[in-house]
Amino acid sequence: MTAPAPPREVVHRYQPLGAAHALFHSRGPEVLLSGPAGTGKSRACLEKLHLLALANPRMRGLIVRKTLASLGSTALVTWREHVIAEALDAGLVKFYGGGPQEAASYRYSNGSVIGVGGMDKATRIMSSEYDVVYVQEAIELTETDWEAITTRLRNGRISFQQIIADTNPDVPNHWLKRRCDRGATLLLDSRHKDNPVLFAGGELTEAGRSYIGKLDALTGVRYQRLRRGLWVAAEGIIYEGYDPAVHLVDPFDVPKDWTRWVTVDFGYTNPFVAQWWAEDPDGRLYLYREIYRTKRLVEDHARDMLAAVTDADGVWTEPRPRAVICDHDAEDRATLERHLGMGTAAARKGVSDGIQAVQSRLKTAGDGRPRLFVMRGALVERDSELDDAKKPVCLEDEIVGYVWAVKPGAGGDLKEEPLKANDHAMDAMRYMVAQLDLGGRTRVRWLG
Repeated sequence: MTAPAPPREVVHRYQPLGAAHALFHSRGPEVLLSGPAGTGKSRACLEKLHLLALANPRMRGLIVRKTLASLGSTALVTWREHVIAEALDAGLVKFYGGGPQEAASYRYSNGSVIGVGGMDKATRIMSSEYDVVYVQEAIELTETDWEAITTRLRNGRISFQQIIADTNPDVPNHWLKRRCDRGATLLLDSRHKDNPVLFAGGELTEAGRSYIGKLDALTGVRYQRLRRGLWVAAEGIIYEGYDPAVHLVDPFDVPKDWTRWVTVDFGYTNPFVAQWWAEDPDGRLYLYREIYRTKRLVEDHARDMLAAVTDADGVWTEPRPRAVICDHDAEDRATLERHLGMGTAAARKGVSDGIQAVQSRLKTAGDGRPRLFVMRGALVERDSELDDAKKPVCLEDEIVGYVWAVKPGAGGDLKEEPLKANDHAMDAMRYMVAQLDLGGRTRVRWLG
């Protein structure tokens, strides 16, 4: 009797980097890889799906896009030629063509199944249950599509159930970006350096120089989205140096010896903004707390501000600010001073020089780091009315839509001044930078 042939060794090599590495380690229920074109987002999602299928017998996964036809020339090419090629050759994975009521799928020898489908033929995929679903180009879906998929994540063959997705950015108020902003979906910023085909040892490869050169030739919004990975809606972005992959940082405990500052831009119908900034010993600024609310009185905002920095007995839980830097409204400043129990300083309101100072801080300094950062989750409370109206609710929302005004008449050239809309957090940020970089250091004045 002939002994059975030993199992064939299958070798597959893939090293996730950057955001792809974070994706592999995330077990959160919803994860989105967002970034410019060509960063390896789809490959990372497919590699994770394949690994989970190999490691978890009878696991059920799904590869889905808005239309089934669009998968054939995109994700499934990468899937067959780069992700499962060795497993197909070894007979560990076989393709099943599907039927009238069942989606096409890739079936593993350990009982795992990865289905393939489109939301245009949803009945074929929505009748099954899954452990992990990968959505390619998630901005094509509606939020109803997305939520319908999440209801099918209940197969229970692995220790977590997850929807993973990739996308190039779109408008800042897209439902998917707002879902990330409110914390329902984890957003991971993917960048070109994450793709080893384009970068090796921190340097562009020959393929990378060719590909990046094509992206650099793009203009306007397409350049901002596909080259820089920004969620932007308009031409003429003022803070072109802003990059969420660089300037957005995870929250951390701010050391007690770092100088604190507070900036305020008054508003009632328009948002009232209060920002807390920490300055490190090297002069870098970190936004670590933000209030951004409409239709509240100044005294109510003052109580909210004090509640954020004091305990139940009114004892401060963090260092007091060196100064509270405010818009020039005399009545609102007096009200704020009275209810905070501290003095305020008038902001330096020069717009042009203030913008230039912020632009300078966003640039990478000699140590390879910029001089201004924003902590994720700095917002204290989301304004539901602004959210429902798809308006900015924090600095993160405003900065990618802060644009130069357009001159009236033929030509539509950009003015040398910002568009006066959705700029309240931008004003407060500018006050902070102008205070440090364009003027002296005012100290706080306590009221008796």
